Amino acid sequence: MKFWCSLAFIFALAAAAVCQSTYSQGPAPPSQQTQDAVQKPPNSGPGTGSGGSAADYNADTTTTIVKTVNEVNLVFTVTDRHGHFIKDLKRDDIKVLDDSKPAAISSFSSQTDLPLRVGLLIDASSSIRDRFHFEQESAITFLNQIIRPSSDEAFVLGFDSVSEITQDFTDDTNKLAHGIRMLRPGGGTALFDAIYEAAKSKLATAQAKVPTRRAIILLSDGEDNQSRVTREQAIEMAQRAEVIIYAISTNISGIKTRGDKVLERFAETTGGRVFFPTKLDEVAQAFSQIQDELRSQYALAYKPLEFIADGRFHTIAIESGRKELRIRSRRGYYAPKR
Repeated sequence: MKFWCSLAFIFALAAAAVCQSTYSQGPAPPSQQTQDAVQKPPNSGPGTGSGGSAADYNADTTTTIVKTVNEVNLVFTVTDRHGHFIKDLKRDDIKVLDDSKPAAISSFSSQTDLPLRVGLLIDASSSIRDRFHFEQESAITFLNQIIRPSSDEAFVLGFDSVSEITQDFTDDTNKLAHGIRMLRPGGGTALFDAIYEAAKSKLATAQAKVPTRRAIILLSDGEDNQSRVTREQAIEMAQRAEVIIYAISTNISGIKTRGDKVLERFAETTGGRVFFPTKLDEVAQAFSQIQDELRSQYALAYKPLEFIADGRFHTIAIESGRKELRIRSRRGYYAPKR
């Protein structure tokens, strides 16, 4: 009997010791987490130290791991010298230069079916009043032909001195058509602001379950007299959002204006293209050519030889040994800043 009493007494002491140990340690800290924006909580501050609570202990001991994405995604178009799309390009036909240094291509594919996120930007200033209705109808026809339900989405933004989204992202072409017909011409022109806001607020944040191509279809004469941001700031935002800009000039005089040169700048720096119709029916043809191009592109991903998360602009060039090829892509990208 004495033996069993002694044994019970020993178990009681052991149980008390375990309870005391558990209370003094507090709950275990959470496991390590990976985040895009990463920082480690400081070891000092209000509520820390030997007198801190269990919650403070967790906050101070949570560790995060820095995850740096060092891969660049690029959509590009390839034609022959006559402007015909090349659809049989192979990975070995090209090489990529990042800041003039060769880069290793990690993936390459034809992207004729990649979902689209399109911003249709229509100049509704008083300078295009005479041909506004025809351009509206041409834009509606374009969206009816290119938007695939459950895959592609577009939004409509009209601008004069201010920008107005008359239809947010949708794959419903009837709603998009209604958004276009809501626009009324009049007022000044804030073109640069419109591009900046469309890239920053809509296309850079567009949600999708799979990779997408992002494009702005711009219908304008290229003139600007009301913007708060500069042309180069608008271009930078488009490049940060990885947006291709296609522009259709509404100047049908046949004489290249300062505004036409602005449209060329937007297209060239983002890998897009600008069209200069001289007759109204050529506007519809320009929309048709944009549609063909968006369904005839390639996509690749590559890793820069010396990736630096410095937040700066880095140039991109795609070269080919096939001299008959003409390759268009955005001219560079802004690296993330650590």
